Amino acid sequence: MSSPARGATERLPYYIVNAFTDSTFGGNPAAVMLLDEWLADAQLQALAAQHNLSETAFLVRQSEGVYELRWFTPVVEVPLCGHATLAAAHVLARVLGTNEASVQFNTRFRGELVGRIASDLIAISLPAVVFEEHPVEQAVARALGVQVLSAVRPSADPWQILYELDSEQSVRTLAPDITALADAVEHCVIVTAPGHEVDFVSRMFGPHYGVDEDPVTGSAHCLLAPFWSERLGKSTLSAWQCSARGGQLSCRLQGERVELAGQAVTFAVGEVVAPVDERSC
Repeated sequence: MSSPARGATERLPYYIVNAFTDSTFGGNPAAVMLLDEWLADAQLQALAAQHNLSETAFLVRQSEGVYELRWFTPVVEVPLCGHATLAAAHVLARVLGTNEASVQFNTRFRGELVGRIASDLIAISLPAVVFEEHPVEQAVARALGVQVLSAVRPSADPWQILYELDSEQSVRTLAPDITALADAVEHCVIVTAPGHEVDFVSRMFGPHYGVDEDPVTGSAHCLLAPFWSERLGKSTLSAWQCSARGGQLSCRLQGERVELAGQAVTFAVGEVVAPVDERSC
């Protein structure tokens, strides 16, 4: 296909979906854009920056029930995003009515992911993270302003690191110094503790990724679920991410995979009138 003329515009549909919630104003909002073909990376990043949500999911259909999937924060492409994957499956199944019980997503950094439609829930299968102990950086502890009991990191690609706190209350009332946290480390900081009404609670901070605090983080639960499964001796866990918006997840360990299930709500449907100067190779 020939490239569009320089300065040409296209009308691109978008969907704003709140993931891991049944509330119009809860969960984690993600933008979902289904493209006919890939735009240049700079244009994908510009669209994500314009949406200004923690992530925008971009999809290109490859075949029946199979889509290529990428995720961008307002400032950078990320290797994995769970809530935007759930939002993408929601758009395909519930908004566009693809009538497929499951959908396959092919990704650049995490291989094949699967979204499964089950009654009022959507379940996404993501890679479980193999983890190892991590020393608690004193600069992180100071920025968090609480006692950190322990920390673990992925054995490979430690872009998120988990810090264990003493109680759900400590997680809920945490008021970190985001500037100090950004100065301390470049990875995302997950804080977690046992829950009162769920197996565990968490929050996630990623200032280097343009997300000071993420409302609900599916990718973090690829580490959280194996961590708490080992601690609690169970493979099915309930979780609550206690950000201001909040989100509920059901986590199930399946060998080397983590299945995360939750609800989603369509918040907005619209159209972007965007300049398209060149296509991605």
